[in-house]
Formats: sequence, C-alpha cells, structure tokens
Amino acid sequence: MSTPVASLGMYDHPAQHAANDRLWSALAHRLVARGIAAPRQLDRARSVEAIWRDPRLLLAQACGYPLVTDPRLALRAVGIPVYDLPDCGIGTHLSYLIGRREDAPAGLAAYRARRAAINARTSNSGHNLFRAAIARLARDGRFFAGVVETGSHRASVAAVRDRIADIAAIDAVSYAALCRFEPAAVDGLRIVARTAASPALPFVTARSTPIETVAALRIALADMIADPTLAGARDALFLKDVLPAGVERFAVVRTLEDDAIAAGYPVLK
Repeated sequence: MSTPVASLGMYDHPAQHAANDRLWSALAHRLVARGIAAPRQLDRARSVEAIWRDPRLLLAQACGYPLVTDPRLALRAVGIPVYDLPDCGIGTHLSYLIGRREDAPAGLAAYRARRAAINARTSNSGHNLFRAAIARLARDGRFFAGVVETGSHRASVAAVRDRIADIAAIDAVSYAALCRFEPAAVDGLRIVARTAASPALPFVTARSTPIETVAALRIALADMIADPTLAGARDALFLKDVLPAGVERFAVVRTLEDDAIAAGYPVLK
C-alpha cells in the first residue's frame, strides 16, 4: 500500500511550523487509532500544488479558487476553518489591499495607473478577490499600469514595501501571521481597503479517499479543536474551529470571477 501524504502548508510561516507539526501529530494519532494509515510528518518538500494533485493525499489545505475552477484538480472538501481574527467570520476570510503608509492615497481609485502585485493568478485571496474589488473601477478592461506576479503573499508584501509595486491583496490570515511573527515585514505598510468576504481555505483530501476516511478526518479535526492540550498550537495558527464542508460551499468563489468577467474585467491588469 502506498504511503499517504499530508500538508498544512497554506499557512505555514516558519514560526508556525511547530504548531502545524503538533496539530498534525495529534490528527495522525487519532487516525491511526481508527485503523487509517497516516504519514508521521507533513510534506514540506514539494509545492502545495504538487501535493494537491497527489492521488495519495490524505489531508491538506487548499485554495478555494482552483478547487472550483480547475477541473483537473481531483479534490474533496473535508472542512472549512474558522479563524479567530477580527475580519474573519464563521468559515470566511477576506483580503487586505495594502499600500505604503507614506503614500496615503485616498482610496482604491487613487491607485489607477499604478503597479499591483499578486502572488498568483490561480489564487483566490491574491487575485480573484483583488480582481473583484477593482472590476467596478476598471476602464476598458484595465486599471493598473502593470502587474507583477510574486509567487507568495510574503513576496507581494515585500514588493510593495520595496517599491516594486504600489498595492497588493494579502489574505487576512497571512497578514496576521506577518504582523505577529515578522512585524518588520509589514513596517511602513497600511490597509487601504478590504475585499469582499469569501470562504476560508478548505481542508481537502483526494477525491478517491473513501467516504469512511473522510468521516474519520472530520471527527479527528473536531477532536483536535476540542483538545485543551492543543490550545497553544491552535492559537499560533489563529485557528478557532473547523466545520464540515463540501465543495458546494465554495461556489461563491466562482461567482466572484463570473461577475468580474461580466463587468468586462476578466484579468487583473
């Protein structure tokens, strides 16, 4: 039997590695007790995109945008996290549109013909929510003078700080991690605006995972949330709860894209 794989790498700042490892150890212990094979360690050697496409995937956290827009992504949603942050609701999050404090332009319209940074065009928080926020301001399908793709939220923050870009969309959980664990990274930046709310990043498994295993994963996640000995690890990840959820919960992510396309703004540019 092939060894299952697991990754919790969507929110895995170096300062959060120990917390993610602690939670995974607790989850794996509970799964093994139910007769389900589970890897001892999280996979940090590969990109999350590669892990999502691994048919052996037992549990990972994924972006909701490719989940509903990429037909090649054979994933099943297991649960949706609830984060203990001011701008995160019950199973929702949003993105902050950040700029340099010294620039202090008055609202989003002032960023017309300036430069934007995105982590990836396949990202809900870095591109899809950003596009939805800008669509009403675009003219003839364009708003910015240029868009740079950075590869990560942290790199987008650095691009704004270092004047490679003027504005970027950073999801609220990633931004909170930088503020807590790496405050120098956001020094001199400010929140210009907030995007619409969107479903938080789901916990997923391979679509081929037996339904009995999916049920066991949901039970293990609920046990992990209820375990008082894991409170410190949950706090390091801002994690308050995990609710059962199916892929239908993420239909609004696709709706945001469809609305931007209907407004004549299919691509952030």
